[in-house]
Amino acid sequence: MAAKIKKGDTVVVLTGRDSGRSGEVIQVMPKEGKAFVRGVNLVKKHQKQTNTQEGGIISKEAAIQLSNIAVADANGKPTRVGFRILDDGRKVRFAKTTGDQIDG
Repeated sequence: MAAKIKKGDTVVVLTGRDSGRSGEVIQVMPKEGKAFVRGVNLVKKHQKQTNTQEGGIISKEAAIQLSNIAVADANGKPTRVGFRILDDGRKVRFAKTTGDQIDG
């Protein structure tokens, strides 16, 4: 199945504690069905001090289910993603709400 959400996309969180917030996708794990979104689903981690890094409590992004996020269209609203084949044979994603091309 083609990837509807890719690294670098701007997405909107649909459900959960951070619903309505948006951010950029940092990493996608398609086999697990999860993604990391910058500034969303932050958790606190207690980190031990080592020679290379400082210790303390740090905030970092946790994975979020792909079903709980949607790609943001040009207006910043969540949209579904469709696929089109262009005249030159390339397959591109487009926003179903506005019809605008997402990539390519």
